[in-house]
Amino acid sequence: MKMIEGIRAALGVVILTASLGAWAQASAPAATAASAMAAAPAAVSGATSKKTIRQANRALRRKVYAALAKHKEIDAGSISVIAKGGAVTLNGTVAEASQITTAGEIAKGVSGVTSVTNKLTLQRPLGQ
Repeated sequence: MKMIEGIRAALGVVILTASLGAWAQASAPAATAASAMAAAPAAVSGATSKKTIRQANRALRRKVYAALAKHKEIDAGSISVIAKGGAVTLNGTVAEASQITTAGEIAKGVSGVTSVTNKLTLQRPLGQ
């Protein structure tokens, strides 16, 4: 009986430790990505630097998507964002010509973005 209680206690500690580790990783992805981006050139290990660069690029892409989503006049669902080392490329279509420049300006305003290549095009109505 005492052995079962001991196993339960040990299992509880393992679950608690794993959940705390996962919570700590999920609580600060933007800060981790920003520091990873800054440290990427100085990284020594090839696998580690590639991983941190990928994480930083993903975090920057998410930040640009979030900034675009805040602006209801732009349909961010038809825009794809590619981020590589601070350089952002916008691809896709928008309903109005003014949204092309607006989306580019929004992307430029995101912290961490160094340049924006705007490849957005005007969506044609069906049948044209």
